[in-house]
Amino acid sequence: MRLLEHFPNLVTMFFTRAAEQGDAPFLWRKQEGAWVAMSWRIAAGKVAALAAALREKGLRPGDRVLLVSENRPEWCIADLAIMAAGCVTVPAYTSNTTRDHAHVLENSGARGVIVSTAKLAATLIPAVLRSGQVSLVVGIDAMKIGQQGPFAFCPFDALTDAPGDVAACAEAARAFQRADLACLIYTSGTGGAPRGVMQHHGAILHNVAATSRLISEDFGWGEEIFLSFLPLSHAYEHTAGQHLPIGLGGQIYYSEGLEKLAANIEEVRPTIMVVVPRLFEVLRTRIAKAIEKQGPVPHWLLGRAQAMGDAPTLWQRPMDMLLSATIRRKVKGRFGGRLKALVSGGAPLNPEVGRFFSSLGLTLLQGYGQTEAAPVICCNRPRAGIKLDTVGPPLADTEIRIAEDGEIQVRGELVMHGYWQNEAETARVLDGEGWLSTGDIGHVDGAGRLVITDRKKDIIVNDKGDNVAPQRVEGMMTLQPEILQAMVSGDRRPYLVGLVVPDPEWRAEWARDHGVADDAALARDPAFQRAIQAAVDRVNADLSSTEKVRRVLVADEAFAIENAELTPSLKIRRHVIRERYGARLDALYKAAAY
Repeated sequence: MRLLEHFPNLVTMFFTRAAEQGDAPFLWRKQEGAWVAMSWRIAAGKVAALAAALREKGLRPGDRVLLVSENRPEWCIADLAIMAAGCVTVPAYTSNTTRDHAHVLENSGARGVIVSTAKLAATLIPAVLRSGQVSLVVGIDAMKIGQQGPFAFCPFDALTDAPGDVAACAEAARAFQRADLACLIYTSGTGGAPRGVMQHHGAILHNVAATSRLISEDFGWGEEIFLSFLPLSHAYEHTAGQHLPIGLGGQIYYSEGLEKLAANIEEVRPTIMVVVPRLFEVLRTRIAKAIEKQGPVPHWLLGRAQAMGDAPTLWQRPMDMLLSATIRRKVKGRFGGRLKALVSGGAPLNPEVGRFFSSLGLTLLQGYGQTEAAPVICCNRPRAGIKLDTVGPPLADTEIRIAEDGEIQVRGELVMHGYWQNEAETARVLDGEGWLSTGDIGHVDGAGRLVITDRKKDIIVNDKGDNVAPQRVEGMMTLQPEILQAMVSGDRRPYLVGLVVPDPEWRAEWARDHGVADDAALARDPAFQRAIQAAVDRVNADLSSTEKVRRVLVADEAFAIENAELTPSLKIRRHVIRERYGARLDALYKAAAY
């Protein structure tokens, strides 16, 4: 077993690996149909150059710098350079609206911005101008900024083309401590406004060291190849898809997108893939359809594999050998042939989906965590016995306990220092002894594996692992004149759907104007449904893609204390409403896609 060194900060870890790896390939991108690599040496030079440029442009230690970009080598360079300059990275989703950017800029007090494309800048720059605090904007691709305004604009290449002083930058970085703030990652809160999670260097380094140890102990240490496609603005990909490969001295390939992901996997042949449950569902459908097209024999073999699972009996061993020589070999080939493990996180994984892949000879590990814990807390591992209805044991140097009400609590260096400029929320989830209340309910089984049974908080986690605060969306919906009350749903689903109580006065007026007298007939009337959806679509125009409500259902009656759908303080009782309307809300996903 090999253990990762104890680094003082993430920047020092990077420069240490860059010195060791030299001209070996590090960051890969697809250009004109071919994969092209950037070496560790060149990357280190660009990081040092950009860090020096940020300081020369007036950024000071502790300043926040917003980073808005799709996954690409420049994302990694920018993130490391921001930290090497002593600043704090503030990753932002590429799907953010101008209003979303405005909130993050105002809350974080960011003084610098790095944005990748003109398209993303079109949404971002209006928020930058409104903030009035940003002094520097760096554009990765060529883009036109109408006028400089209150900030200076600089092209990324102009700041990184000439290699920087790597030795000086690396030496200066050694002064940063593990407790120093590394990044602010914004995640939705129960009140709706995204909160900045303060992740310090030590929190991410804890995750990197613990997951590296898992890889070493369970799979052996080797040359690791990662394929990055989850958004780097998400804590899961930021740690496991970027800083973990750096710690391992591995290589990172940047995917061309979901539509080309299957081809990229076969080309890149990754050893470890960090994924979300939604990808498993997509790949399972594609694999099953491809096998079905091959004829009755492969289809029969798939059925045998699923029926057998991953623990064949003595009498099943001949069939197990046949499956390994045929269908499993083909499926493994589609994943490149050298995959050690698929690690699922960000949202709960349906155990049946996990068993499908396990039956085909792929090692699938379900993990658990949250942004407030850098983010990995637990992960299934072969040596502890993989059980897909659990999330495995806690990582090394991570404590877990179950509170009296069943809530899972976590302690260790991985726990955040709090929410940026939000003492009330920080005090709500962190106690004086360093325990983080996760908002999830669960228990630990006899083998030390954590089992998640429920979610205490109301945050919706979709099937891609994105967090959505339902109260924010519901509040915006009820501002529309057509809507009195609303509840949105979408946990583990690809998008949100909604339950709507129409405003009684508007409903009566619409019914009168359209000659519909019966309330039951009104709820089924297609024109009435379209009118409600039009109101929802007005709200959607101001929401990010993950928050948009794609389809709605009209409620039978208003939410009220009398029908137990409202509390005495007039808050909606989600579990009661779901019991009543759950099947009908689920049916909205079976209808044609929005």
